[in-house]
Amino acid sequence: MIHQWKRALLEGASGVFERGGRNAPEVDEEQVKDLHAKIGELAVANDFLARKLKPWTGKCGAR
Repeated sequence: MIHQWKRALLEGASGVFERGGRNAPEVDEEQVKDLHAKIGELAVANDFLARKLKPWTGKCGAR
């Protein structure tokens, strides 16, 4: 992924300094779908961990 970012930077860096209208960035639908799936996985994991840690959250502040 870093190589993709580097390539995108090298290909589009000159456009940052040009005057005129901005072009809309190209959207890779497959990458968007993958990122949405990852967000869903992380949200589920976060909710699970929050529920498992809930019994200890009250005890940490009572020292």
